[in-house]
Amino acid sequence: AAKNAFPIWSSKSPLERSQILNKLADLIEHDLEAFAQAESKDQGKTITFARTVDIPRAVYNFRFFASSILHHTTECTEMATMGCVHYTSRAPVGVAGLISPWNLPLYLLTWKIAPAIACGNTVVAKPSEMTSVTAWMMCKLLEKAGVPHGVVNVVFGMGTKAGEALVCHPDVPLISFTGSTLTAQRITEKSAPHCKRLSLELGGKNPAIIFDDADLAQCIPTTLRSSFANQGEICLCTSRIFVQRGIYSEFLKRFVAEAKKWKVGNPSDPTVDVGALISKESYVKKAQAEGARVLCGEGVDSLALPAGNRKGYFMLPTVIAEVKDESCCMQEEIFGPVTCVVAFDTEEEVIERANSVKYGLAATVWSSNVGRVHRVAKRLQSGLVWTNCWLVRDLNLPFGGMKASGVGREGAKDSYEVLVSHKLLHIPQKEK
Repeated sequence: AAKNAFPIWSSKSPLERSQILNKLADLIEHDLEAFAQAESKDQGKTITFARTVDIPRAVYNFRFFASSILHHTTECTEMATMGCVHYTSRAPVGVAGLISPWNLPLYLLTWKIAPAIACGNTVVAKPSEMTSVTAWMMCKLLEKAGVPHGVVNVVFGMGTKAGEALVCHPDVPLISFTGSTLTAQRITEKSAPHCKRLSLELGGKNPAIIFDDADLAQCIPTTLRSSFANQGEICLCTSRIFVQRGIYSEFLKRFVAEAKKWKVGNPSDPTVDVGALISKESYVKKAQAEGARVLCGEGVDSLALPAGNRKGYFMLPTVIAEVKDESCCMQEEIFGPVTCVVAFDTEEEVIERANSVKYGLAATVWSSNVGRVHRVAKRLQSGLVWTNCWLVRDLNLPFGGMKASGVGREGAKDSYEVLVSHKLLHIPQKEK
């Protein structure tokens, strides 16, 4: 269906495609509350997070690329001595295979669909089998928005079957995937015989580096949010906190005290800060077995849940200290409300320790010294570095990681790089 729809859809003008994307955004926004309720119930995130982050961002994804595609320019050069003009054109690639994760279901699915169809591609999308409800709800709005049959196709199923079929299909020239590094390795292997284009946005083990001149009044609440927002189930969440030794004790005391204030419970309760987890796995016992000390949360504090939620996967925000850098909690992506806090002495030391993992997605640096901020940020092996803030995003700019955190970038022109083919044309100015 996607292959058959491609010639007509790709021949539409950017303005025509833009109008359809804007209409789809309007329809999702009209049903925002229904989408938010469904996202919260399906994924376990709080209704507040779904209302204020997930669904509004899904709407904005369509509006952003509806606008961006109208301002997409190409390059032109003139070689006067050769009597020749060169210019580039960009053509959509064809059928895009899009595989999105369970943590921000509609948010990240639309982050892939919007630029793909804005460019003129058609898509076959596979949402996570664990969180497919809002993808199905979006499907019901496609025809009403004016999306022609076959342009957006959503396949529901397991990664090992539906996902692998998509990756291996010879008529799907590109794959955009967000998820685990392990799955990305398999996608790379399976797509290699077809020489497919790949965009891989993978995991992170993101450090926060807090120097002794940091503004703790701003740093502590922001680092709590970067550690525990969406139950810690965001690839950009902080799971390693390096604090300079001079303020380590003060930071730890205040950070733990504030972490204990976060309310865990029924995701539909608007006063709840932390909802349900997607699975039961826990790294806390592993950390304790390795000699770490749990300061609050799992296994330390009691969790009082409503009667209807007591059999669910709920976990208190957990802070672990005295963790060795080689510990699994400091090396592996946990993807839950767990963060490790350790001390450091020098700038050189903390840069080396922050870079000592296989991932390189994001980092935060806290300091009032502008020169230090620039020095440290430049040497961190991370695709994104925030200074004295977290999760401030401009969708025009590139998003993606280094090392095992991914291949390629997403953003306005960066998303287009994998979604279009560049063609260079040479035109003589004089007839021969």
